[in-house]
Amino acid sequence: MQQYSVTGMSCAACSARVEKAVRAVEGVTDCSVSLLTNSMGVEGTASEHAIIAAVEAAGYGASRKGEQKAASQEEDALKDRETPALKQRLIVSVGFLLVLMYFSMGHMLGLPLPRYFEENHVAVGLVQLLLSGIIMVINQKFFVSGFKSLRHRAPNMDTLVALGSIASFLWSVYALFAMTAAQAHSDMTAVMEYMDEFYFESAAMILTLITVGKLLEARAKGKTTDALKSLMQLAPKTAVILRDGKEVTVPIEQVRKGDRYFVRPGESIPVDGIVLHGSSAVNEAALTGESLPVDKSEGDPVSAATVNQSGFLECEATRVGEDTTLSQIIKMVSDAAATKAPIAKVADKVSGVFVPVVIGIAVITTLIWLLVGKEFSFALARGISVLVISCPCALGLATPVAIMVGNGVGAKNGILFKTAVSLETTGKVQIVALDKTGTITRGEPTVTELVPAEGCTEEELLAAAFALEQKSEHPLAKAIVQAAKERKLKAEEVADFRALPGNGLTASLNGTPLFGGSLRFISSRVSVPEAVRLQAERLAAQGKTPLLFARGPRLLGIIAVADTIKEDSPQAIKELQDMGIRVVMLTGDNEKTANAIGAQAGVDAVIAGVLPDGKEVVIRTLQSYGKVAMVGDGINDAPALTRADIGIAIGAGTDVAIDAADVVLMKSTLRDVPAAIRLSRATLRNIHENLFWAFFYNVIGIPLAAGVWYPLFGWKLNPMFGAAAMSLSSFCVVTNALRLNFFRLHDTRHRRRIAPVSLDAALLNRNTSTRKLLQIEGMMCGHCEAAVKKALEALPQVESTVADYQKGTAIVTLNAPIDDGLLKSAVEAEDYTVHSVTAL
Repeated sequence: MQQYSVTGMSCAACSARVEKAVRAVEGVTDCSVSLLTNSMGVEGTASEHAIIAAVEAAGYGASRKGEQKAASQEEDALKDRETPALKQRLIVSVGFLLVLMYFSMGHMLGLPLPRYFEENHVAVGLVQLLLSGIIMVINQKFFVSGFKSLRHRAPNMDTLVALGSIASFLWSVYALFAMTAAQAHSDMTAVMEYMDEFYFESAAMILTLITVGKLLEARAKGKTTDALKSLMQLAPKTAVILRDGKEVTVPIEQVRKGDRYFVRPGESIPVDGIVLHGSSAVNEAALTGESLPVDKSEGDPVSAATVNQSGFLECEATRVGEDTTLSQIIKMVSDAAATKAPIAKVADKVSGVFVPVVIGIAVITTLIWLLVGKEFSFALARGISVLVISCPCALGLATPVAIMVGNGVGAKNGILFKTAVSLETTGKVQIVALDKTGTITRGEPTVTELVPAEGCTEEELLAAAFALEQKSEHPLAKAIVQAAKERKLKAEEVADFRALPGNGLTASLNGTPLFGGSLRFISSRVSVPEAVRLQAERLAAQGKTPLLFARGPRLLGIIAVADTIKEDSPQAIKELQDMGIRVVMLTGDNEKTANAIGAQAGVDAVIAGVLPDGKEVVIRTLQSYGKVAMVGDGINDAPALTRADIGIAIGAGTDVAIDAADVVLMKSTLRDVPAAIRLSRATLRNIHENLFWAFFYNVIGIPLAAGVWYPLFGWKLNPMFGAAAMSLSSFCVVTNALRLNFFRLHDTRHRRRIAPVSLDAALLNRNTSTRKLLQIEGMMCGHCEAAVKKALEALPQVESTVADYQKGTAIVTLNAPIDDGLLKSAVEAEDYTVHSVTAL
């Protein structure tokens, strides 16, 4: 997406006009204009020159944003320059307006005028003409912008204000000349009547009150980007790097990939890198929202803007400039602000025709009151009221301000929404599919139980296992080695180490055979009591892997290893269920293990035996029940994340640019999933409130201003009050959006419940992948694997096949029941021998 800065926009009608003009350019596939940030995102093959020319032809200015801006430049781009200018304009306008109101309405409050003016009504009119003219010059921006857009046949809010003010002024000028003529003929009755026709104060008051509203709106809009600006302010300005053997402090822009840099306690890390020397605790709250510091030592990654709290670190720069994690987060948040949520389309369509319709209503209102016999000043006042009370800005700001604030709140808490669409859609999710490994569980095996046999201690069992497993590269072996190191056990050296694939390990310790592995393997080496067998089966039923160890003829016991559930997973799943969301767990494990993990986590349904490439099929099935969010690590879940209505990548850490995900969670905590849904729902609710206020305000205000209720109740609206109402409408919308800053994502009281969808267990089971293992003799190379794979996948019941000639196996994933004989026949037809077919 190409990003452009757009100048000259003042309301939603402007942004709609720019968007329409750019969409008409050949080669543009999509365009989104943000009135909030005065930016535009364009997708397609159109040239930069053609896009800028289209914007300028529509009466506005545009320039391409720099591809590689420093954080300070990006921050400068968001600096609020509008508020100081508006404040200065307002102060001067109010000064002249107070004098004008003294001359025009002071007599109503009993304030005396100088004697000269009491006797010379024309002089009073001339002073009012002069003062209102000065105020109009001070606020000339409304006229320049309004009439310029009118000339381009794209009237905006400034057009309404300019027309209302100039109409009041011109009618007052006519009344002043008429009064001068009446005074020349000594017709004092006519003079007093024409004095009542003066609307100089209305012309000035309209401009001043609109400026008040613009000032309040600008200040509130500035606060909506506070989260983004605070992220930018985190970026360090300098770095201490190694140049020619010396430590040199350089601007952050001069750091290059591969440079060595130093970070002392209390300093911010300047760019992403790898720790070469030293160790420290690093506070990563700026990026992840996690308050607890993370220990870093040699080989660990560090990120820009995180704070080194204790030790001295020497690091090597791996990502600099716009490639750092912080820069990617800033880009993601600003890109999301440049996109539009689907809910904004209605408001955009209304904004596109709003101003011409209002001008038409104002003209018709004036004509109707003249036709029914009212004096021209009354009819004109009603038309002016219609012009100045109508506000397309509130409509245009209703969605983008809430999106910007919601995105900022999410970013501060380590939750990144890539687009406005993802922020809106996340809250509508009905089913959450969770990948088991790394999402519900930690993703790495740990020792959960030590069960020593009779006459053996835990230390003796773990020491023997440590000696045997230290030479193994298996993930389960690493878990045992880690447990032994935590107990500070020393590993004895073994000889004749052998790993038997699919069975276990053997070695010799001080001349005595040492065995470790599955129940079946150990049972073939030593006698295993029935009680130990039952214990091993019980552990397996809980989703754990029981590893048995023996020394010589003596059984030492069982060590249970499992990929344990994260502490917060059950709580997170319960929070989702309390919100009316169904939770489904996807895993490649066998059904028994999967059900055990699912029961501990508390999910609604378990779909076992799903290979990574089969998850996309399951997501497609779940989508027949409702909107689905897929939560995974973003590595082997890309097809499923893309297929789901919302793809959520969890535990992204420094890798926030996961293409397949719509939402990126920086931390590995599953509780951020319900938090993201709560934030989405709160943002969507805020948008609904803003749109209701914007539409309600205009639906009520325009008829009142037009005098619809005057015949019934005598209600009419002074143009000055109409301008005041207009100025407050946008301010109310923006202020309401700012309330999101106080939203607490993890507060479970914000759990508006939706009606849960009904999951058909039979349908899920029918689509659940069943796997079978074939032991095959005769495969010698990759071509053999391909032949077996092709033969098996030719069967309609086989969804996928993974063949391995080195192991002599083929694992088939089924989408329907099939006789083992058919599988065997398909393989043997290719001149291979099938020894067995077993269910997994």
